[in-house]
Amino acid sequence: MGDVADKVAYFQSITGLDDSDLCTEILSAHNWDLELAISNFTSNTTSSSSRSTNPEEVETTGLVVGGGVPLPRGLAWRIVTLPFSIISGSLGLISGAVGFGMWAAGGVLSYGLGMIGLNSGRNGESSTRLVSVSAAVSEAMDFVACFERDFGSTRPNFVAEGFMDALQRSRNEYKLLFVYLHSPDHPDTPVFCERTLCNEVLVAFINENFVSWGGSIRASEGFKMSNSLKASRFPFCAAVMAATNQRIALLQQAEGPKSPEELLTVLQRVIEESAPVLVTARVEAEERRNNIRLREEQDAAYRAALEADQARERQRIEEQERLEREAAEAERKRKEEEEAQERAAHEAAESEAALAKMRQEKLLSLGPEPEKGPDVTQVLVRFPTGERKERRFHCTTTLQSLYDYVDSQGCLEVDNYKLVSNFPRTVYGSEKLSLSLKDAGLHPQASLFIEST
Repeated sequence: MGDVADKVAYFQSITGLDDSDLCTEILSAHNWDLELAISNFTSNTTSSSSRSTNPEEVETTGLVVGGGVPLPRGLAWRIVTLPFSIISGSLGLISGAVGFGMWAAGGVLSYGLGMIGLNSGRNGESSTRLVSVSAAVSEAMDFVACFERDFGSTRPNFVAEGFMDALQRSRNEYKLLFVYLHSPDHPDTPVFCERTLCNEVLVAFINENFVSWGGSIRASEGFKMSNSLKASRFPFCAAVMAATNQRIALLQQAEGPKSPEELLTVLQRVIEESAPVLVTARVEAEERRNNIRLREEQDAAYRAALEADQARERQRIEEQERLEREAAEAERKRKEEEEAQERAAHEAAESEAALAKMRQEKLLSLGPEPEKGPDVTQVLVRFPTGERKERRFHCTTTLQSLYDYVDSQGCLEVDNYKLVSNFPRTVYGSEKLSLSLKDAGLHPQASLFIEST
């Protein structure tokens, strides 16, 4: 749907038709082909427009803008219909039957561009291409970049957006729109830009009181604006403001070279004369915002009062439910803790009993301690606590019996350990458990310590 609305708006901007329903019917009849529709429309209207003395409306007095506040009659106000038509007999626009054309304005414009452009295809054929909707922004950005490159950064703050967006911005900021149409080939342009348009005092005044938009008449939108504003001399400046019914009010224009003082005087007079309109618009907008905010506050207060009792009741119920849940949770935790303590005590007792039984079984498996003799090995074991245990074993006893002896003493708090001798250091790990004390080199006596793993 957005694409259809964009096409209708674009067709309006090119043809100058205000009736969106008529534009929709024309586009629909051409199967929504913008190029074909515009080509047929321009070819059908060229002859009639050449006979017209003035296709645009101009009023010099009694202009009513915005909310119905009359503008000062002493100002040369002109109403320019928007969207702007690209058809302008004064600048000699020539439209072909196939919908593409070229223009020339006083020998200044030397190549075809704009909404209808002349491009060569791969096979040497001519093809007509429409400038995309985003082209206005691209042109504005190019203009700002080129202007700053040629004349420096001390300049009006030209917005990098299309004319209609700039006009809307000025409406939103309650300012006038300062328009500068740039003619690169005009002999007065460089001096005007360097000495007048980039004058610090003038720049400060424009940036403070206006939203600024500029465009080159070599570009599509700049050329279209030069037609709409009927620019006959360059350099060209104008002060405009948004009006009703898709129109703009042309407040003042300054054509030809001007000194900074002259242009500043013109702009100051425009600001003074348009101040009542801008102030009225700002006040009315502020009143609308205040009324909306007041209604929203009243609605919010009413909803808050309406929900207050329900909120208090919900809070009371939730608090009661919370207390009940907390009491139930506390009781459950108490029972779980009691059960856990009972299980832990029972498991500890079972573990201790199993450990004592294991120690007793291992102690019994060792048999009685043998008397001293040539086949008896004296073994000393030092525990990590510093305690020493000493016992005699037959030299044929395996190392497993030494581990059983250590386990039966109940002096260790670890389950994984190894028996190690110091000189030389030898580890008697699990791979040596089947060796006899004699084969392990521990006969006739050995001194071992325990190393945790």
